Amino acid sequence: MRFLRFLLVLILLAGAAGGGYVYWQRSQGNKLPAGFVSADGRIEAQEVDIAAKYAARVLSIEFEEGQLVQAGAVLAKLDVRDVQAQSRAAQAALAQARKTRDQAAALVVQRQSDLDLANKEMKRATELFERGNVSQQRVDTNRNQQRSAGAALQSAKSGLSAADEAIHAAEADADRMRDLADDGILKAPVTGRILYKLAQPGEMLGAGGKVATLLDLSDVYMTFFLPTEYANRVALGAEVRLLLDALPGLAIPASVSFVAPKAQFTPKQVETRAERDRMMFRLKARVPQALVTGHIEQVKTGVSGTAYVRLDAQATWPAWLQSRLTTTPTATK
Repeated sequence: MRFLRFLLVLILLAGAAGGGYVYWQRSQGNKLPAGFVSADGRIEAQEVDIAAKYAARVLSIEFEEGQLVQAGAVLAKLDVRDVQAQSRAAQAALAQARKTRDQAAALVVQRQSDLDLANKEMKRATELFERGNVSQQRVDTNRNQQRSAGAALQSAKSGLSAADEAIHAAEADADRMRDLADDGILKAPVTGRILYKLAQPGEMLGAGGKVATLLDLSDVYMTFFLPTEYANRVALGAEVRLLLDALPGLAIPASVSFVAPKAQFTPKQVETRAERDRMMFRLKARVPQALVTGHIEQVKTGVSGTAYVRLDAQATWPAWLQSRLTTTPTATK
């Protein structure tokens, strides 16, 4: 019995030693060389709310949760019949303003013609008066007609200017109503994946009421934190390799797109070296857009992993942080 117990202990010890050796081999195989630093993080993307600009009823929803939608795709339609009616009224008002302007322009032409005639009559009366063929009263009458015609022309020109301003106001109102009508069709501003479906057909939305939340896949990145001694050495654009827990053998290229200007996880007044060592800076490593676009169906957010940052531009990436993705032409774009 004692022999069996002793044998069992030996087997367990041998198994533990073998497992430890395998773990040691793996840790040595993936040992990070000098000039690099690593930190755990999570894949993220910006969330975009798709919302109504004004109060309206939802007519239809054109998407499902988790669906990948392209920029410009129609996501929902709102009941905007009252806005469309106002838009038609604004278009009619614009047409009327243009007709009024045409009439004002015609009146200017007429008043100009009257002034030209008055000028000729005044010239003729002056010449006849100098020869003694007409009286001073005739000259005064023609001069008064000339002045009246000039004043009428100025009034007509003012009316034309007012008609032009009325057209500008009518055009602005028509454009505003047309834009409001167009806002009744909610479209995806960017290519992304529907994260939440927040409304159903028939629901009444208030101004700013949300229909969906969209993940913007045009900007996919991993957020991670580094202590001060490393963060100070990281420059924007520094090369990064990402290893995701779901894809541990596939290195994904990225670059540093953000370094927080202010430290976190530390008191405002740092008095000791131990406290200074606890200062952490938030960083973002952005995945190239061309790479995201090429694998858009596989892109998921919320996936955890590790970011490996190259601090020394002369350092060579280890083989286990190289992959088919890091050697493609789109890896750095």
